Amino acid sequence: MSKIQDSDRLYDFLRPYVDWMFRHSYRHIQYVGYEHVPKDGAVIYSPNHTDGLCDAMAVLGIDRSRKVFVARADIFRKERLARLLTWLKIMPIRRVRDGLDEVRHNDETINNAVSTLRDGVPFCILPEGTHRPKHSLLPLSKGIFRIALLANDTFGAEKPVYIVPVGIEYGDYYHLWDDLTINIGEALNVTEFAASHSDLDRPHLILALRDELTLRMRKQILWVPDDEHYEENFSRLKANPPAPFDKFNHRPLPKWMLVLYAVLLFPLFILSGALTIPLWVAWLIICKKVSDPAFHNSVQYVWQVLVMPLTLFIRMPFWMFVQEYVRTLRLLFEDRNTLVK
Repeated sequence: MSKIQDSDRLYDFLRPYVDWMFRHSYRHIQYVGYEHVPKDGAVIYSPNHTDGLCDAMAVLGIDRSRKVFVARADIFRKERLARLLTWLKIMPIRRVRDGLDEVRHNDETINNAVSTLRDGVPFCILPEGTHRPKHSLLPLSKGIFRIALLANDTFGAEKPVYIVPVGIEYGDYYHLWDDLTINIGEALNVTEFAASHSDLDRPHLILALRDELTLRMRKQILWVPDDEHYEENFSRLKANPPAPFDKFNHRPLPKWMLVLYAVLLFPLFILSGALTIPLWVAWLIICKKVSDPAFHNSVQYVWQVLVMPLTLFIRMPFWMFVQEYVRTLRLLFEDRNTLVK
């Protein structure tokens, strides 16, 4: 019987296209810290969760290896969608909010995750359990540590188990065609950590691992304490961010330059808009049905992946130009609103 982590010819054939589309959905995308990905053991990726599908795509693009993910179990209720998600190498996981009875059904997912890691396929779980477009972290769920420790119990004597903290920072949470940084932090060696804390029972060992991973994840993002001073503290940090996030601190274009840029490129915008207006209209209709704006860029990305092959890339340059032009107008109006304030 085939396992979710096994190679699939169609999946492997489409993977380069999907990765290419994701990289070209952003004006500038950079991966920092490749050297922190372990080569000698089982790897569990632990990214922050500020978006929808794009968070997973950012982790998938770290390298060419296959990766297995988890997603909330309720989206697996429809049989056809469940089969598609499984083909995409996504497993269901129940959350505490789904009820304790549901959480008890996670044993199969945890065992499959351990099997995936044992076969040398990286596994990814977003330990916050839910997305939130803020430069902060929610408390980490215990599931990732249960998987890591069970994997360590199963084959830790053969190869170490690592949790790799990943920080995903979007230049804009709600729009594609902006900046994106994926910061890969120093891996947490669970095998060594468990051995050096052998005096702790399993519940306290999980808490110790959670504290350590939380600290490491905070270092990979522009982390701001989620309190009443959040906006003020974030504005201060954004004005002088540390590397590699300092690229978000680029000097804004002067308003006169934005106006000139918009006026000179207006004829091309009309042409590209005419060629791509069906795509934009369809995308806007779909987004209207998605109440959470944090999912809009995920919807747009999937729409591009599905539509571009049908148009044989004829519209691709125009589609990308429309996004660039709209971004310019958005920057212009944001600059105007800033001046008004």
